[in-house]
Amino acid sequence: MKKPNWSNCTEEELWKYVATHLTKNGIDTVLVGGAVVAIYTEGAYRSGDLDFVLLNYINTKLPEVMAEIGFKVTHSRHYSHPKCKHIIIDFVTGPPGIGDDYKIKPAEIKSEERIIKIYSPTDCIRDRLASYIYFKARECLEQAVMVGKKLRFDKTKVKKWCTKEGAIDAFNEFNAALDE
Repeated sequence: MKKPNWSNCTEEELWKYVATHLTKNGIDTVLVGGAVVAIYTEGAYRSGDLDFVLLNYINTKLPEVMAEIGFKVTHSRHYSHPKCKHIIIDFVTGPPGIGDDYKIKPAEIKSEERIIKIYSPTDCIRDRLASYIYFKARECLEQAVMVGKKLRFDKTKVKKWCTKEGAIDAFNEFNAALDE
């Protein structure tokens, strides 16, 4: 796979490059968090980091595999590239979850004859709403709305999840903002 232009690559370009490399080396991941918003909004939002959930629970070869493409550990689970100052990479142990839901089925994208994974638009919206609900991060509600206005998603699933989380008001606020 062609290396990204390190100095100005997008979250999507870096995700595809890193996730494909990881997959080629037997490390399965799912992209979650704000970078998913950046990808789904085609850069209208920029996150500044890639949050990968590791699906291989213990992976001792991660530092070596990341070093092969120029990344170094900077702080426990964070990686950076000396030529890519604007995006860092963070790895967390799975499974991926949104609130109390751990039955996440990520979207699968083909890259370099490999399958790489990312939250679906519906799960991206639920993830951003979770940050709004639990951390009062208003910008995450705005991110959920950005994705909801751009892509098709399962509104019934989002409403059902908000209800189960005891946050129907957050859903109503999100739904109202979609119509603005």
